[in-house]
Amino acid sequence: MKNTSFAELQLLEPILRAVRDQGYDTPTPIQSQAIPHLLDGRDLLGIAQTGTGKTAAFALPILDLLAGERRPTQSRRPSVLVLTPTRELASQISESFAVYGKHVGVSQTVVFGGVGQGPQVQVLKRGVDVLVATPGRLIDLISQRHVNLDSVEVFVLDEADRMLDMGFIHDVRRVIAQLPKDRQSLLFSATMPNDIVKLAHTILNDPVRVEVTPPATTVERIEQSVLFVEKADKRKLLGMVLRDKAIERALVFTRTKHGANRVVKSLQQIGEKAEAIHGNKSQGARERALEGFRQGRVRVLVATDIAARGIDVVGITHVINFDLPNIPDSYVHRIGRTARAGKDGTAISFCDTEERAFLRDIEKVIRQKVPVVPEHPFKSKGGPARGPARPATSQATSKQASQRGRTGGNKGAAGRGRGRGGNRSGNRSRSGGRAMARSA
Repeated sequence: MKNTSFAELQLLEPILRAVRDQGYDTPTPIQSQAIPHLLDGRDLLGIAQTGTGKTAAFALPILDLLAGERRPTQSRRPSVLVLTPTRELASQISESFAVYGKHVGVSQTVVFGGVGQGPQVQVLKRGVDVLVATPGRLIDLISQRHVNLDSVEVFVLDEADRMLDMGFIHDVRRVIAQLPKDRQSLLFSATMPNDIVKLAHTILNDPVRVEVTPPATTVERIEQSVLFVEKADKRKLLGMVLRDKAIERALVFTRTKHGANRVVKSLQQIGEKAEAIHGNKSQGARERALEGFRQGRVRVLVATDIAARGIDVVGITHVINFDLPNIPDSYVHRIGRTARAGKDGTAISFCDTEERAFLRDIEKVIRQKVPVVPEHPFKSKGGPARGPARPATSQATSKQASQRGRTGGNKGAAGRGRGRGGNRSGNRSRSGGRAMARSA
């Protein structure tokens, strides 16, 4: 199932036109593998990180389904539900549906917390084809009878492992209980912990499994380095590293919201244009910070793992782990924010005494040693005797001769019934032999 162009995927012409408008000609691996199955109406388990093109991998086939079977929208009853953990990711998915569906007249909206629900309720009352939602706000709207899920034909659960990390699995199960049994279901997750494996078994029917990269491989084109530093000196070290003019746009990760605020304050005090994005920020503040970062008005965006989930900004040259993550897979997700669209990227990590065990765990997962910058003004006393990476300062941001391995990034699609010989059909085939007739 190797496709060299989107045209080979047999999507409707208006959708292909929208894809071409975005400058995309060749599908990413997850798109070429997933889209044909989704067009056949199969359930799908997708193991893929952000940046692999998975949004388009489900958005394109969903739009194909809706465009091929036009019918009036129903008040408060969407045909498609996409459930995602964060406001930022929900907004980006909604925007993808709008971009790829601009020639087919499919209606869509996004609902999330942190803003007033009034405008969201009004749009739902008018009726939409596609609803993109975060769990908390969706549960509220269901309980207030502003939305009913009994007409959902396609359900997408995105970033399932992050749902688990954020404590949303109970809400996810409540949402699933509201869905009709006869539907097409898609579950995407970067990792597959046991709880997600169990969840997949309960919501997917004989799914196709698509795994585009091993969950723990490092991203290609990313040069990694680590600087050993005392915890109290991290902010000074960050200021020094950021003097490197090669750092055009940096995403800095902290472990806590309070830590993110402190880092931003210290950077602003030395004249650096920096903003924070985390769960305690209002939606408006988060969107302004993210837009400033996209537009280049803000050079440094400081984020927690949860807030950064779904951020897909073009041109991030550097990822800086101000705090190392205590979950090794999070390191892979973090550094994958750079080196997009065939460009090189750099990942710099600060490691204090308490974090050395985290570093060892990360190196086991990525199966390589992260090169050490041996000399810099804030080097911690008694740092491990490890092989040198390069000399220091902008050496921390210079190219390291390390293993390369890359995750692609386009945008992707999900399902509609179609004859397996490529002929379009009014019925949707399911692997269990079930078919649901739909009116044209």
